[in-house]
Amino acid sequence: MLSHIPQAALDADPNVQLAKDIIGNCVHCGVCLSRCPTYAVRHEENDSPRGRIFLMKDMYEKGGVPDVRTVEHLDRCLTCLACEAICPSGVEYSKLIAHGREYVEEHYKRPLFQRAVRELLVRLIPNARLFRLAIFGGRLGRPFRGLFSGTLRAMLDMVPTKPLPAPSPVDRPQTFLPAPQAGKAVKPRKRVALLNGCVQTVLDTAINEATIRLLQRHGVEVVVAAGSGCCGAPAEHMGDEAQALPLVKANIDAWLREADGPDGLDAIVINTSGCGTSIKAYGHALRLDPQWADKAARVSAMARDITEFMVEIGLEKPATPTGLRVVYHSACSMQHGQRIVNQPKDLLREAGFTVLDVPEGYLCCGSAGTYNLLQPEIANELKERKLRNIRSVHAQIAASGNIGCMTQLAGEVGLPFVHTVELLDWATGGPEPAALKGQKLAAE
Repeated sequence: MLSHIPQAALDADPNVQLAKDIIGNCVHCGVCLSRCPTYAVRHEENDSPRGRIFLMKDMYEKGGVPDVRTVEHLDRCLTCLACEAICPSGVEYSKLIAHGREYVEEHYKRPLFQRAVRELLVRLIPNARLFRLAIFGGRLGRPFRGLFSGTLRAMLDMVPTKPLPAPSPVDRPQTFLPAPQAGKAVKPRKRVALLNGCVQTVLDTAINEATIRLLQRHGVEVVVAAGSGCCGAPAEHMGDEAQALPLVKANIDAWLREADGPDGLDAIVINTSGCGTSIKAYGHALRLDPQWADKAARVSAMARDITEFMVEIGLEKPATPTGLRVVYHSACSMQHGQRIVNQPKDLLREAGFTVLDVPEGYLCCGSAGTYNLLQPEIANELKERKLRNIRSVHAQIAASGNIGCMTQLAGEVGLPFVHTVELLDWATGGPEPAALKGQKLAAE
């Protein structure tokens, strides 16, 4: 696709030059339309990847303030990256949309309500304490949610109705040694840092607990590094580089202190696929910063999803294979962002489960970070479509590797929904996941 971006703009910003190169790789073939969730529910060219590429091309060619139509359609992108995964021309849409959103936030002044909501989200989500307080506040407003619509209604609808788990002691900075064998200490096979995240430490503390038990049982030393926290993805997805980069740099510093210490690190393990996609892109995000480029690239190279890491070290033989039918929902950030497709399913099979795929599994569930709050109409359409597809396979358990998808779907899917790592932990000697207790789940 030819573009005529002014040379002055290319010279002024290397990201604009990169955008021009990426736009030039698009041949307008339309293959991406078959995988784009917003095109699937809206059937509008501007809500497809190639339509958005045209809008960004025009935005850069004209310069200045983007028009309302461009902002609207870029906002509607879920950043699911299904288009990038299937593109025969190798268009790096993830990098293009990321900078496009940064350009919008730099040049376009949103309406006051939009600015306030987006600022609220990028400040609340990374801070577990504030996020927990916001949930308690949301519960007071939830009975009145019928009075609201749009984003406010979506925010109140998403407030958990069940009691939140107490903060877990495992989420404090500390080191977990491998589980002893025959009462004797074990020399670690590997040493890893675990990203404990932000939302996950409030909504579902069992995920990190199960991850640590699983790794300890497999002879791995696990460190929760002081100073690590939110990966920066919520702000990044909204084009707010100023809010995202301090979080990114804090993580890099925290993990490299461990990596460069006497015990070193073999990997940075992540059990939230949305965070994993973001961390694996740290190297790109900071490539132009001479003080951070090499450090960011080191961190990205060490990042592993928990299922990637478990495949590398090998899963123990299951203690009690259940044969239960598990429908595996692959988050977009897992299958498209990180191209991790078979590892989670292979591990579940090794652990003694029967694994079922979700029809139209390439389509996003509508969660996409804060998308379900900022674009609730499209998000709800995609959620209903995903729920129908999950129910259609008649599984006994649903599993995923991303807290966002679990939060989006678990309340309405009609069967227990757990993190993949909880099932792996259970199968190899850990406790039964809380969501399964009291359920009649005899193998069929």
